[in-house]
Amino acid sequence: MKSAIATLIAALLLASCASTGNPPTNPERGPGWYTVKRSDTLYSIAWRYGLDYHQLAQWNQIAVSDPIYPGQRLRLLKPHSQATPGVSAGASPSTSSQSSGSAGTSSSSSKSTSKSKTTSAAAGDSVAMRNPVKWIWPTAGKPLNTFLASQLDRRGINIAGKEGQPVLAVADGKVVYSGNGLAGYGNLIIIKHSDTYLSAYAYCRERLVEEGMAVKAGKLVARMGQRDNIAMLHFEIRRNGKPVDPLKYLPKQ
Repeated sequence: MKSAIATLIAALLLASCASTGNPPTNPERGPGWYTVKRSDTLYSIAWRYGLDYHQLAQWNQIAVSDPIYPGQRLRLLKPHSQATPGVSAGASPSTSSQSSGSAGTSSSSSKSTSKSKTTSAAAGDSVAMRNPVKWIWPTAGKPLNTFLASQLDRRGINIAGKEGQPVLAVADGKVVYSGNGLAGYGNLIIIKHSDTYLSAYAYCRERLVEEGMAVKAGKLVARMGQRDNIAMLHFEIRRNGKPVDPLKYLPKQ
């Protein structure tokens, strides 16, 4: 009897010690992760952090054409090399255990699925595959600043004008973002011209196009707004996710 009681007490002590341990950490929290908001698109998130949207999709094992949802967690950093094929760094413990317990055929299936997603991404993201041969100015006016990639407010050019004047698409493409969810950009439109180039039109008074619309060069996409009581358009070009000097692409005035 005494032996049984001693055994029971020991078991209770062990359970108590186990319960006081540190709770498991959520690998999808902290630096390097982003929580999707209602107005976000894959392109706007990539734009916010200066990433190539292709990389962002690949790091999260989704196709560029896949929808994203409010509350979804996206990694913003390239995953570390994984010990187990098919298991992404930062995957939940349950996912890891299921993957590690799978047979080799499951691993191969995972690789095939990943390859299939990459292929479908290319197929579903085929608008304006060729880089623009010719660019036009997005609006009439003179630049108020020079380009400097290291400064957030100079990763493009501010073009002076009159509030309400037309803002045009600089080349053929597809609208991949139309909203005001990116801090510092106000009403913003992002147009995809090819797998390499995106352009953005910020501080707009009003947006005249919606996400998913195909546009031709010269298409009216917005009306100029203002910033700090100065009528202007903030215009950017990104090449593979990185800001480049628009004046090297736009024709000389």
